[in-house]
This record gives sequence, C-alpha cells and structure tokens, in this order.
Amino acid sequence: MRKFILFFVLAAAFLSIPPTHAATVYRPGEGFHSEDEDSGPTEKSASEQLHKAQDLEQQGSTKKAIGAYRALLSAFPDSGAASQAQFKVASLYEQEGDLERAFKAYSKYVSAYPRGKEFDAVVEHQYGIAKAFLDGARRKLFGVKTFPSMERAQKMFEEIVKNAPYSKYAALSQFNIGMAHEKRGEYAEAITAYQLAVDKYPNDDVAGDAQYQIGYVQMHLIEQGSNDQASRVKAHDAFEDFVVRYPQSEKIPQARENLNTLSGTSLKKTLNVARFYDKTKNYKAAVIYYQDVIQNGKDSPEADEARKAIDRLKKNVGEDALRSGPEKAETGAKAQERRKMQAQVDTASRPDYAGPPAPTIPVPDETAPEKPQLRTPGQPAPAAAPLAPLPEPTLPAH
Repeated sequence: MRKFILFFVLAAAFLSIPPTHAATVYRPGEGFHSEDEDSGPTEKSASEQLHKAQDLEQQGSTKKAIGAYRALLSAFPDSGAASQAQFKVASLYEQEGDLERAFKAYSKYVSAYPRGKEFDAVVEHQYGIAKAFLDGARRKLFGVKTFPSMERAQKMFEEIVKNAPYSKYAALSQFNIGMAHEKRGEYAEAITAYQLAVDKYPNDDVAGDAQYQIGYVQMHLIEQGSNDQASRVKAHDAFEDFVVRYPQSEKIPQARENLNTLSGTSLKKTLNVARFYDKTKNYKAAVIYYQDVIQNGKDSPEADEARKAIDRLKKNVGEDALRSGPEKAETGAKAQERRKMQAQVDTASRPDYAGPPAPTIPVPDETAPEKPQLRTPGQPAPAAAPLAPLPEPTLPAH
C-alpha cells in the first residue's frame, strides 16, 4: 500500500513540474527532433552539413548543433563524417549534463563504429559517466534529477566490460561492478565481481585492489555481527593472498593490520574457552586450548597468558593430572552433560552449520567468566559420528 501511495505522490509532484523539453518536430528524410534542436533544412552533402553543425557548436548553440549532427546521421548514415557526428552528439549531451542520453549515444557509436577513430575516447567517456553515477550522480526523470542509482552504474560498467573487454577501462569497470554491488549491500555479488577482476585481469594494478576488497567485504560481514567461522577464514585467507601476491601495494600496512585484528579476535575467543574450562576445573580441556593459543599466537599477550596458565596448572594440580590417559567411565547426569557439550562442538564444527548459537552452559558463580564459544576442530565431524568425551591433552613426560 505504501508503494502505491509513494507512486501517486511522485506522479503528482512530476505533473506539477513545468515541461523541460521542447515540442517534437518532424522533417522528411531526417526524422524527429526536439524543437530546440531543430537546426533548419539539411544541407545537400555530408561535408556541408558537418560544417553547419560545427559552426553552430562554435557559436554556442549546443542544442541546435546536436540537431545538425543528428540530421547528418539521418541523411548521410554511410558518409565518412557519420562516426564523427555520432561522437559529437554524445559529447554534446554530456556537455549539457544529460548523462543518460550521452551514455546511450556513446553506446550507439560503439555498436555502429567499432573501428572508428574515436572508439577509445568513447569508452573513456562512458567510463567517466558510469563513475559519476557510482559516485552519486542523480538520474533524470522527465528532465528532472531524481536519485542516485548504483544499479544504473553497475549496468553501465557491465556494458563497458562487454563491449570493450580489451580496453584500459575494462579492468577498472569490472572492479567498479563489485563496488556498485557493495554499495547496495549485495556482498556476495560484490565478492564474485571482485574475484572476476582478479581472475580476468591478473596483471592489471586493479587486481590487487580487488583482492584486498574481497577480504574487506568478508571482514565487514564479521563486523556486522556474523559469527560465521567460514567468513573469518575467508577474510584471513584473502588478506594473506593479498600480502603475498601484491607486496608493493600501498595497502599492505592496512592488510597486515586487518590480519592482526582477525588473528587477535580468534586468539581471544580460544583463550576465553581455555579460561572457561580452567574456571570450571576441567583442566585437561583447558590445557588443550591454552596450547592452541600458544601455537597460533606465538609472541602475543594471549600466548604469554596461556603459558603462565599452564605453568600454574602444573604447579597446582601436577603434570600427571594434565596428561591424557584412560579415565573411569562417566555415568548418570554428568555423562549426559558431557555428551551434550560434545554434540555442540561437533555440530558447530560443520562447515555448513547455520543454526542458532549453542545454549548457554550454567556458570557456578557470578564471578565466573562469560561462556565462550566452543572450539571448532579443523576437520568437520561426520554426520553420524558417535558422541565421545572431550579430547584429552598430550603432554610430554618429564
């Protein structure tokens, strides 16, 4: 219902706007022209009509010049001056600020004169118009500027890639297709477009920017609240690929910072799991996670804390209590709870897991740390794997 109301409000607004286009006139053999573009009768030859159009352009009569160039195209479509006239029509529309009509006129040049001498200039102008829309230029409706259109920018860039795949603007256009999707919140489509830029134009400078942007979009999804481990891994991999493949890029410092952020977040989550098991006196499980932090964090503050925690546990409970080995089978409520926890780990570890977060495990006192996310093993659990106790750490005997 709201859409219908909005439509009628806009329609009423546009109906109240005075007409901005002149009346249309028809000349035999020349076709239709707007009245303000009517330049009078067509000359007898293409060269004479071209000179007429050029004179009108030099006099500042832009619209009449457009009409004269269009008359040349209608009357002498096969002349040597036709491609020049088509280019002039497009460039004068662009000069007048009518970007939509200019882009379409340039497109007509591309299809009609693919070997024309102005071809490269046409593609350059088309790229400029598409970039203007990407940067916020407004579309016109009934001659009135309305709203920016990322979709229109996307379509324009796609046309450039299709019609001029070997031009110097093809790679940039492919990158900007991704940018248009990204600005519209279409992140999966943006990643696909950026990846295509990397794959199709690996030797172009824009490939590095596209590779970086893949990681950036994945990281943006994480910052928006996504807890998908796959997104975190993909973001990390994308930035790592960028650092390795484009070491001279000016974005290397930012990429390294992003990698540190991603790694630091993962370390903190693993450390929280270790703290949780430590607090609840499941020391063997705690050591497993502390060791993970040390292995992946190296000289990080989290790794230092993990080392100190393991030393404390060795001192307080002894190394024998931390080593893996056979234990007495658990029964009753305790065994049921342990199986429930293992099932949560197995489910969350699957790469296709998209369900709700694991239920909160009760904490014995108010000072206990917030329940961390459960560990995700490196390999996905089989669909029908039997439930088993949590893994035991293996410590070297001293």
